[in-house]
Amino acid sequence: MTDTSFRSGWVAIIGKPNTGKSTFLNRILGEKLSITSAKPQTTRYAIKGILNREDAQIIFIDTPGFLKPRYEMQSRMLDIVHDSFKDVDLVLFITDVTDFPTDYDNEVLHMLAKSSAHQIAVFNKIDLNPDLDREVLIGQLPSRIEESHFVSCTTGENVDELMQSILRYIPLHEPYYEQDQLSDLPVRFFASEVIREAIFHHYQQEIPYSAAVIIERFHEYPDQVVIEAQIWLDRPSQKVIVIGKKGEGLRRIREYAQVQLSEFLGLPVRVQLWVKVVPNWRKKKSNLREIGF
Repeated sequence: MTDTSFRSGWVAIIGKPNTGKSTFLNRILGEKLSITSAKPQTTRYAIKGILNREDAQIIFIDTPGFLKPRYEMQSRMLDIVHDSFKDVDLVLFITDVTDFPTDYDNEVLHMLAKSSAHQIAVFNKIDLNPDLDREVLIGQLPSRIEESHFVSCTTGENVDELMQSILRYIPLHEPYYEQDQLSDLPVRFFASEVIREAIFHHYQQEIPYSAAVIIERFHEYPDQVVIEAQIWLDRPSQKVIVIGKKGEGLRRIREYAQVQLSEFLGLPVRVQLWVKVVPNWRKKKSNLREIGF
C-alpha cells in the first residue's frame, strides 16, 4: 500500500558565489557532497543531493554561484542556474548577511521573478554579524518571497527550523529515487571534484579557476580504489607551480584527495595525477564537453 502521507519534491539552491550554498547542502545531508572553499565560484555544476527521511525525500539542487559570464565555461554555468529552478517545488535564495543586497543579489532576485515555484530567502552567516537588523534586510526582498530565515550553515544555527519550513512546501508524492541513494551522479564525478577542491585549498589567485580534472581510469578492487586523473591548466607557468619543487605540489593534492575520498568511499584510495597544459580550455566548446558541460 502506498504511503499517502509521504512527501517528495525538488528544491533549487540559488545565490551569488560564496554565500554558503554548498555548505548548507553538505550540512543537511550529513555528507560532504559538494566541494567547498573560501574562494568564490567553487561550484561549477548542478549537483543533486538527496535527503532521505522516514516521512520525505527532498532532492536539493546545488547550483553554481550567479555571475556575469566572461568566457564560455561561465556561460554554461549560468545556463545551469537558469535550468535549475524550472519545475522545482521550492527555491532557496541564499545570501550573505554581511553584504546584502549586492548587485548580484538583486540580479538573482530579478531572475527568480520568472519562477512559479515557492521561494524562501535564507540569510546565511549570522555568526559573523549576530546583531544585524533583520527587519531592514527583509524589507529589501520582493513581496513574492514567502518566508525569511536567518541561519549559520557553518555552525548549524537555525538550520533545523529552516528544514521544518522547507518540508511544508514539499508535496505529497512517492519517492523519486531509491531511499538509500545520496545523489544521481557517478562516483567518478565526485572523485574529480575532490581533486579540484584540493587545488582550491592549496593554490591562490587564478590557478584554481584555470584547473579542470579529468578522471582517466577508476579501478575498484576488493580492498582499495585506484584513481588515475589528469589536471588541465591554461599555461605552462601554472604547470610548474602546481607540480612544485620535486613534485611537492602534486603530492599535497594527491594526499588531500586520498584522505577525502577514502572517507567518502569507505575504502583506501590511491590517486595518481598527471598535469597537462590545455590552452584556453575554458573558452573551447570541445574541451568543455570533455569535462561534462
